[in-house]
Amino acid sequence: MAIIASLPANLLVALLLISIALYAISTSDEIKKRFKLSAINKPLPGDPAKVKEPDAPVSVNYFPSRKCNYTCGFCFHTETSSYVLPIDEAKRGLRLLKEAGMRKLNIAGGEPFLYPRLLSELLSYCKEELGVESISIVSNGSKIKETWLRDNGQWLDILAVSCDSFNPETNKKIGRGDDGGNVVRLFAIAEWCQQYGIKFKLNTVVNAHNWDEDMVANIEQLAPFRWKVFQCLIVAGENDDATRKRDARNFLVTDAQWQTFLSRHKHIPCCVPEDNQSMASSYLLLDEYMCFLDKGEGMMTKSESILQVGVKEAMKQVVWDKKSFVERGGVYDWRRSDMPQSGGCGGDGGKKELEW
Repeated sequence: MAIIASLPANLLVALLLISIALYAISTSDEIKKRFKLSAINKPLPGDPAKVKEPDAPVSVNYFPSRKCNYTCGFCFHTETSSYVLPIDEAKRGLRLLKEAGMRKLNIAGGEPFLYPRLLSELLSYCKEELGVESISIVSNGSKIKETWLRDNGQWLDILAVSCDSFNPETNKKIGRGDDGGNVVRLFAIAEWCQQYGIKFKLNTVVNAHNWDEDMVANIEQLAPFRWKVFQCLIVAGENDDATRKRDARNFLVTDAQWQTFLSRHKHIPCCVPEDNQSMASSYLLLDEYMCFLDKGEGMMTKSESILQVGVKEAMKQVVWDKKSFVERGGVYDWRRSDMPQSGGCGGDGGKKELEW
């Protein structure tokens, strides 16, 4: 200490500055490792701390309401809430999705046509203001009116109607109404779609009540451009036991029954089958609060609302398998202008993917 005290003041200052410089050099590598960020505050490629950015939400299935007038025994999105988002908030969320890369919006439920005015506003906004490439609606068909299709068909690319049987008694057992008029309405809707230039699609859930039914003649007569055939699915927390609003366990089919149904109908060109494995994480689902749903393994979980945290952050909180989405045929000719002139089954329904 005496030696240091006897040194000139200017030399002490010089030694202090050299010490600081040496310390900075020795710690700079560690600082870089901890805070190696790009200009937009993201870890650089190759950094162990890098978090994978979510894929763009190319196709989104939006449930604006859970309310439904049917009681299908296998339903995995039951009416546990009566909430409907205010229209301005719904529009804000849809804009966020479009800005994040959404090309196709599918509106499902519940039964969307319980809210025809809401549907009209959402469709016109998405097409006129946002320029969404394709909009589809999935309905049970009970509330669809020709006047609505006439007035709003210009904004609708695809109308999908759920049809699990062409036998009125079977439909009653499943829970699809009790008037037995499903089939008559179905054929009327198909004609209206052709009249107003809307692609007509069918959705069928293969379950314990319909797996042995032969639908070939009716499907060929209806001539949908695409026929989605789903295997009855259990979703934990929604339809998995007697404590839920729906208990789908008695509607499940064995693998042999599933294959029997497929073998009877697989020659129909527009048939697009999806088993439980294909469905697990390949759909990007958005509930009535605009939270993404994850119905993969275990209990169905949800993200925070995109209205609060944005689309990318919400997508990080669920699993969406883009590869499975493409492989199951999630990208196809989904615009009105692509509709075959014949309007018949086997047009573009068999295509599995387009250029990404």
